Amino acid sequence: MSDRTQAHTAALLSAIARKDRRALGELIAVHGRGLTLVATRYLGSPEDADEVIQDVFLRVWRHASKYDPQKARVKTWLYRITVNLCIDRHRRMSLRRFIGLDDPPVEIADPQPSAADRLEDRHTLDTVRAAIAALPARQRMALLLSAVAELDTNDVATAMAISPGAVEQLLVRARRKLRAATTQNEDQTT
Repeated sequence: MSDRTQAHTAALLSAIARKDRRALGELIAVHGRGLTLVATRYLGSPEDADEVIQDVFLRVWRHASKYDPQKARVKTWLYRITVNLCIDRHRRMSLRRFIGLDDPPVEIADPQPSAADRLEDRHTLDTVRAAIAALPARQRMALLLSAVAELDTNDVATAMAISPGAVEQLLVRARRKLRAATTQNEDQTT
């Protein structure tokens, strides 16, 4: 993100602190898609992700005046809020499933692939998604913030409240597990 974009985003946050709804709408337009992608991939449900993102921007609306530009960029602050809410929601969902209040999520595969290549591509995509979903929560979040949100290591570290070195270790482990899962899948299909 350029310095000019960062300055504009910080100005939006200042306007939100003064309860400017237009500024909130613009902030949502700029960052909403990326935040939603990370939340959807982490939680595995677009509906749950939408609820989390609504909560993110509600918190931004309520707490914009508490943002400190000395601690993090606006984008990093937004992803930190998203990370915290995703982790909280995932824990609540896991507890509800554990005690039998909710059924585990079921993914529906594409019923009619148009060609053999699409079927193979879909199988590979499903394997990768399953491998990402099977990663430990911290590895999955670090990978999503890095790959989907395109945050650098320092911003991922800030968003996750860990050191940059810990982020690197999480990413190395996550990538190793994904490689192993995709290699195993290739071996099974050949």
